[in-house]
Amino acid sequence: MHPKQIVKSDIDRVLEAHHREIFVTLERLADKLYRRNPREWKHVGLASREAALARIFSAEHDWRLKEFDGRRDIDVMRMAFAPEFSGDRVAALIVGMGGMIQTAWGDRSELFIMDELDPQALSNCARNIEIAAWKLAQSRDAIGQPLLLSNEITADGTRNLSFEREIGKMISMLDMSSQIVADKNRRVVTRIFQSLATAVFLPVR
Repeated sequence: MHPKQIVKSDIDRVLEAHHREIFVTLERLADKLYRRNPREWKHVGLASREAALARIFSAEHDWRLKEFDGRRDIDVMRMAFAPEFSGDRVAALIVGMGGMIQTAWGDRSELFIMDELDPQALSNCARNIEIAAWKLAQSRDAIGQPLLLSNEITADGTRNLSFEREIGKMISMLDMSSQIVADKNRRVVTRIFQSLATAVFLPVR
């Protein structure tokens, strides 16, 4: 056993497992979005989908890309759905989500016995991903075309809901993490309900 495991509780280990799986799922979501929207990585002069994924998930950037002027989390997510934005919308959405999740996690990837997470921030993070999923499905440009292609119904009626499934996994793990932390610390989490059509992103700090 590694010495640092001595100062971790079972709850810490469960939460860390959720954190790892959320980012594995986020990378799968990014890969699916780039496959359906190759024009996005071409907007910023990248050579391939693999290069686009590597700059998000392999480079050290603290979830701040230069093209987003040092902004992070929710501020970057909003860019993905702004009709006037001319950059890489997939990067804006995924980097925004990644930064938001890390903000809710206090910029940690490991937890120890004395570390505390805010269950409300984790819950708000899950709600924000729900809002982003709705915007992903509904946002259109000036001529009515989707800003980003995601779920689809093919000509023969087959439904491709793989994007929805990946997003649902992240929401579920964030909600579960929020409840675990709330139960551990005897905290009450307020579930904020909004109409998705008019919903605003919630604070995660």
